[in-house]
Amino acid sequence: MSLVRRHGLWSAAQHEAAREMAARIRADGLAAVRFVFADQHGVTRGKTLVADAALAALEDGVALTSTLLFKDTAHRTAYPVFAPGSGHGIAEWQGAGDMLIVPDPATFRVLPWAASCGWVLCDPYLRDGSPAPFGTRHLLARSLAALAQRGFAFRAGLEVEFHVFRATAPRMAPADAGQPGHPPEVELLSHGYQYLTELRYDLVEPVADLLRRNVQALGLPLRSMEVEYGPSQFEFTFDPQDGLANADAMLLFRSAVKQVCRRHGYHATFMCRPRLPNVFSSGWHLHQSLVATGSGAPAFAADAAGAAAAPLSAAGMAWLGGLLAHARGATALAAPTINGYRRFRPNSLAPDRVTWGRDNRAAMLRVIAGAAGAARIENRIGEPAANPYLYFAAQVIAGMDGLARNLDPGPGADAPYQTEAPALPRSLAEALAALRDDACLVAGLGADFVDYFCRIKESEIARFEADVTEWEQREYFEMF
Repeated sequence: MSLVRRHGLWSAAQHEAAREMAARIRADGLAAVRFVFADQHGVTRGKTLVADAALAALEDGVALTSTLLFKDTAHRTAYPVFAPGSGHGIAEWQGAGDMLIVPDPATFRVLPWAASCGWVLCDPYLRDGSPAPFGTRHLLARSLAALAQRGFAFRAGLEVEFHVFRATAPRMAPADAGQPGHPPEVELLSHGYQYLTELRYDLVEPVADLLRRNVQALGLPLRSMEVEYGPSQFEFTFDPQDGLANADAMLLFRSAVKQVCRRHGYHATFMCRPRLPNVFSSGWHLHQSLVATGSGAPAFAADAAGAAAAPLSAAGMAWLGGLLAHARGATALAAPTINGYRRFRPNSLAPDRVTWGRDNRAAMLRVIAGAAGAARIENRIGEPAANPYLYFAAQVIAGMDGLARNLDPGPGADAPYQTEAPALPRSLAEALAALRDDACLVAGLGADFVDYFCRIKESEIARFEADVTEWEQREYFEMF
């Protein structure tokens, strides 16, 4: 009996999706299928199997080394995986042993840019059928299940900024292949600071349309393509979806954009603030609301009588209160890179303190209460490099605490950059300390997970602090 059937890992709908996936592989004559999972950084990793092997692995999964869960952003292993007791209490992981990634057949796609190749998203498991520790998609699913017990489903819409440059030199000499290696040399596709002008959009339309065709061919709910404020900067938005769907969509979108651009001589980056002259920071604004499970009725819309006093329903205001109460701790999950903290500047369309406001883009949390049922909260704190499962999970855990304690968000800020409010963390190290100190987030994510996540990010910080920067060289080399 297969691993999936022995341990009941799939629902009836997933079994049906697996039959459809197998039929599609055969009918389309696919040559290979990529089995991938989201690692701790929200980067897709996995193996590509030829069609016959992919069909055989559908219900038994694919073995990958467990050390993939312990890499920092340079792909360096942040734990001593060959030391005694290095398996995190899991015997099969001792000495860099294997885990299994088991596909979710409902996520199967045929990649429009890769010849005769399928793609399926997987979750990491142990051989006894239990979810592997530190799997971030598992973690979000667990948080959503807790929310469902309260009678709600989480609905999220995506607003994602990123840059696309023309690659002028790939820098593929052996000397460029460090850990990490040297990125390609690039030039702009457009000058910046003409926000939403048709002229600038028309200039980059060949790239925008290339991405549009591939993203829509994947079945992702693309809504708009825009030219953003900075040079060579884009914004794509996606219609709202419930549960895991838009976290999965963000994962696939980022990977698709980078692969499609690379194949056509471009370099796409979701890095928050690239080190290029005149560049503008990119953010990831997460629109969120709740709907009632079963009926799908919106839960954030205030009734007409109360809309003047509060822009959201009682549940919506309590959820907002939870997001505010845990904003500092959640920042490490919404902005998990050292670079992401270059963005939090006053008067920059990015937040710098914990505030909310009615339709105010300077606030961390922008409350949008439009037509009946359309009320939502836009969290403007995220960077586009965030792991979507952790970003979503932090919102769900914080919002549920707001519901449980009926937290009052207090008055909205009309002038968020001048309002007295707690400052957002100014560095990744400060954000990690805030996460460790947030008892609610630690309980919701799991103390072991928080310690694991912080240790990996602290490995990155240690490497950053050990490096001699260009600023130091310029500042001190001649003077002293």
